Amino acid sequence: MCRILVIDDEEAVRSAVKRRLERDGYGVDTAETQEQGIEAIGTHKPPYDVVVTDMVMESPTSGLEVLQAALSSDIFTELIVLTAYGNVGNAVECMKRGAFDYVEKNIPGVDVFELLSLKVQQALERRKVSLATLRKIEHFTSAK
Repeated sequence: MCRILVIDDEEAVRSAVKRRLERDGYGVDTAETQEQGIEAIGTHKPPYDVVVTDMVMESPTSGLEVLQAALSSDIFTELIVLTAYGNVGNAVECMKRGAFDYVEKNIPGVDVFELLSLKVQQALERRKVSLATLRKIEHFTSAK
């Protein structure tokens, strides 16, 4: 079963995302602060497949700090930044640092939970392909 961590300081958002992703068949853990999220990332074995994090919690760069922790724990963990304060600068910075995607919570006319569900599916597919490629590389380098 795929494991997902949802980090958001808003309880309503955290529980709604958790319910939606569990309905899709995923195992979902939650954290309500950046600190709790980073601790969960560091201690969860095996590493989370996907981390969904709010961009602004304790600080305006909370999402970037979670991103760094997730990629430091497992380079193949996919990270989706979910934010109410979307701007192009933050989106570009997150993507440059390795985030899978950047999703605004308040897109008019869009069911954000449906969009997030789709993004999680895509992130899991990319993780699967990346890990398969790594296994092939390991196989070929060990065969020499």
